[in-house]
Order: sequence, then structure tokens, then C-alpha cells
Amino acid sequence: MHAFVRQALGAALLLAGTVAAATESTKADGIHWLRSDSEAFAQARAEHRFVILYLEAVWCHWCHVMDERTYGDAEVRAEIAAHYVPLRIDQDLRPDLANRYRDYGWPATVVFAADGSEIVKRQGYVEPQRFLRLLKAIVADPSPEAADEADVAPSPAAASALAAETRAELRKRHRDTYDAKLGGLTTGQKYLDRDSVEYAIAQALAGDETEAAMARHTLDAARALFDPVWGGVYQYSTYGDWQHPHYEKLATVQAQYLRIYALAAAAFQRPQDAQAVSEIRRYLDAFLRSPEGVYYVSQDADLRPGEHATAYFALDDAKRRAQGVPRVDHHVYALQNGQIIEALATWSELGGDAAALAQAQQAAEWILAHRALPGGGFRHDETDAAGPYLGDTLAMGRAFLALYRATADRAWLARASAAADFIGANFARSAAGFVSAKSTGPIAAQPQTDENISLARFANLLARYDGKAEHRALAEAALRYLAAPKVALAEITEPGILLDDDEIHSDPLHLTVSGGKSDPDAARLFSTLQRLPQWYKRIDWWDRSEGPLPNPDVSYPPTRRAAAFVCTENRCSLPMYQREEILEFLKSSRAKTGRDG
Repeated sequence: MHAFVRQALGAALLLAGTVAAATESTKADGIHWLRSDSEAFAQARAEHRFVILYLEAVWCHWCHVMDERTYGDAEVRAEIAAHYVPLRIDQDLRPDLANRYRDYGWPATVVFAADGSEIVKRQGYVEPQRFLRLLKAIVADPSPEAADEADVAPSPAAASALAAETRAELRKRHRDTYDAKLGGLTTGQKYLDRDSVEYAIAQALAGDETEAAMARHTLDAARALFDPVWGGVYQYSTYGDWQHPHYEKLATVQAQYLRIYALAAAAFQRPQDAQAVSEIRRYLDAFLRSPEGVYYVSQDADLRPGEHATAYFALDDAKRRAQGVPRVDHHVYALQNGQIIEALATWSELGGDAAALAQAQQAAEWILAHRALPGGGFRHDETDAAGPYLGDTLAMGRAFLALYRATADRAWLARASAAADFIGANFARSAAGFVSAKSTGPIAAQPQTDENISLARFANLLARYDGKAEHRALAEAALRYLAAPKVALAEITEPGILLDDDEIHSDPLHLTVSGGKSDPDAARLFSTLQRLPQWYKRIDWWDRSEGPLPNPDVSYPPTRRAAAFVCTENRCSLPMYQREEILEFLKSSRAKTGRDG
């Protein structure tokens, strides 16, 4: 499953805290928290103590409760002071730790021996007396509770392809985990799972009416998580229905929903899907977009820390503002900005929204100016405690590729290519998969399924655009990791791996306009090709004054005026000059594929 899915499934309760740039701080609970894992483990070794890692998130309710009740308890504080080095880290600030422990939080509590080996892990809020018993039990017997299989690298698949039985099982799980009554997945938390819905949309475009109905049902049900007053999307709902939201609003969630509803609007041509895009953008513009045009990371669920906000979010705009506005975390991370940029550029491509494209480009230029690393990579924050992290460069690489599709500006494609090169040079692991962080600290980074899914899709499509074999190799390496049954079948559903396998082993719909970029007819044809609803497509605009295409794998005949060429998996068109010709060619190609199949 995607990271958001595992986060929702892994955390029954979520936490919030306060971000501190310093390496240590004393909270209101009186605990002298360290903020650096390397310093914490150095102190633990010197003083023969355990390290207690408290992974928090700044945006939600249960951290406030854990701070006040558990870490504010005098007996708990005394036990920590006697035997532990307390380490407190904002998971948004450290994607490597967030990825490693996503199934345990937030809050996630991990206790280590001084050598970095894990002893116990706990998810969610732990009440004071239970927590105290746990701390004392560790002192009495510090042997690990269980071996952590996450540290054991799975054997990669023999080939960059799913075995038939693994594919069949993934497909079955995709269908079996669909909630036919309520929409979404059959889990205790309700949310729009990105990969499940995108896979259903892709299958719907291929003619599967059952998958189309599944996608539409979930898209409609997930609208219950939209804030009717300010717009935007709450993180998820508990109690197995859509009516009990957790009110935090994360930039990552806004980006995921925006992109999926953009794909849905193009695929199904329903006004409610386009309206969903507008409601998310309205929230982003009002609350998360900075004066410089980049995006903040989250907004808290609580108006006052530790107090449930259900009554508050039932109010209208004026009554909410009369009480105050929940805190916005003003950190600007490359990861979340890349996700939002990609979503905005995708909406611009499919929906023709020039304002969305302008916002995407403004944010991308800021991130390039303030977060770029030599060699094509990106920092997470202004300065990073560790890293670099795979997620930041991957998100920006995907954003650049989306901007190239939206603009045909080759500078964006070059930046996407550089990001892929940086990933290959810094995050590949010899055994299999790509790890979340380059640096090797006391808590080792691990390959994460959702990042490898996203990387495989990005690198494969990028290779179709730029023709570079090394980018194709990145995609194949990621799929070898994902195709191992231990990885592919580790979660209740993982349809993103099906998307990977389908895309790597098929050519994208290839669309090319031949004509000058100042030619209105060429621009009209390019716009027509952009509106075609598939995500897995390759759109090139060949202005001969710019030289050959980045991947000149097709020789196009000269034309006297602007023309479009379309290549499917089974045939290519003659030059076409009108929108109707393009649509008729694609319709006949689908019909022929159906007859031949």
C-alpha cells in the first residue's frame, strides 16, 4: 500500500508536538529532549543508558494528550531520567524515520539499546501507568521483544516482472479489499487510497466497467472527508465509516487527492470530480500557500492542544475564526512541494487550468532556488539533520516530469532526468530496492514499498521521454524489489505494484505534435493531446528549431502545417490536423485491440 495507507492503518491514534530546530529542548513536561539521534546514541553509549525515541507529528491530536498525560506524569519522568536518553523527533522533519516506523505511529515509541538495536516498539497513545510498566520492564529485561523483519532484506525477484501467481494474488486482493457498501478499502479507517483508485481508473480507461464503478463509488464516498467550509481534505475517518474524521490537513493528502480527482475528472468527465479539485485548491491557496508561492506542510487538527475539535469544525467560517484558526506548520519541505507541484501540473495538463500551472511553476522555481543540491537532488528542509532523503528528490523529479508534460519546456525534462541520476547515484542498495536516505546514522534507512512503487513508475516513464537506458534500469531495479512476494504481498493490498508491472511492460500512448511553439494550430493540437485522460502517456512537441526530440525514436515525415501523430501499442497514425481525427483514430485503435485480443 501507499505510505498514506500504511500510516492510516498503522496508527489507531495520532500525535502532535512542537518542532524545534535545536538539537535539544525542554518541553512543558519537564523532560530534557534531544533532537539529534547521533547525539542521543552517543550519550547512551557513554552513560550506559537506553534511548527512547518519541516520533511525533505536529498536526494532530494524540501527541498533545501523550505530552500532557504520559510524559507529564511524575513517575514516568523519573524513570526516564534514571535510565533513558529521551529523543524527540518530528516525523515530517525526518522522512527516513517516518518511513521506517510508519506502521507504529503517530505517536510512535521505539526503545533502543545503546548500540542501536531495537528493544520494543509501540504505536499510538500509551497511558501513563502502562507506559511506566513498560519502561521498568525494559530495565529489568532489555532483550528484544521480537526480531524486526524490516531489517532483513528480501531476496529480489529473478526478473523485473511479477510472477503470474503474485500478479493474480495482487489483483484478487485489490478486488477483495474494496468496500462495496461504503466505498474505499475494507479497513477501520476510511480514506481515498491513491494507488487503489488510480489502478481502478486505469482499468476503467481500458474498458473495465466494474473497476470504473469501484473508482466512482470511492471518489464519491471520499467527498465526506472534505471540509465544507474551508475546502481541503481531512486525513481520514475512524470507526469504519466516513463520518468520524480526524481533522488534521496534511499537504501530502491534499496533493494526493488533488491529483487523483484530476485524473478522475479527465477519465469520467463528471463535474463533481473537477469541483473536488477546486475545493482542494481553495484550501491550499487560503491556508498552506506561502506569500512566496510555496506550500507549508500541515494544519493541526486541534484548535487547543489535546481538545477534540469536532464542535469547532461543525461551525461556519465566521464562528470558527472568532475562536481562532488551528496552527499551520510553516516548514517548507521539498517532498510536499514536489507532490503539490505534480498535482497542479497534472490538473493543468488534463484540465487546461493556466492558473494551476503558474502556481506549480512558481513553487518549483522556489524549491530549485532554496532546496537544490549539487547533482540534481534536493534537501528536505533549509538544513537537514540527516539525509538527503529519497522522497524529496523523487517528488521533485515527478514534479518536473509533470511540468514538462504541461509545458513542453525541455528545461523541466532535463531537471527530471538529473533528479533520476541523483537517485541512482545515492539511494540504490546492492541487494534490492532503493533506501529512504543516503546517510547511515544510528537508525538505518530501509527500502520502502511506496517509494519504490513511485520511483519505478517515474523512472520508467522518464526513460520513454528521454531515451536513457540508465533510467529504464532504475525502474527495473525497483520492480525487482517490489516483485519479491515478501514485499508484494506484505500488505492487504498493493495495486501500485500492478501499475508498475503494467507500465514497465507496455509502451505508453505516444503523442507528438510537429510544429512551431508559436504556431496557434500546433498549440491547439498539443492541448488536444494533453486532454486525453491517460496518465501513462508520452507527449512530445517537436518544434524543429529546437533540434531533435529528447528521445528521437520515431522518424516523422515533414508536414506543411502543424500536425499530430499518435502511436498506440499496435499502430501509428498518418499526420492528423483536427481534434476529431485524433479521437477517431484512438477509438478505432481501441476497437481493433479489442477484436485482436
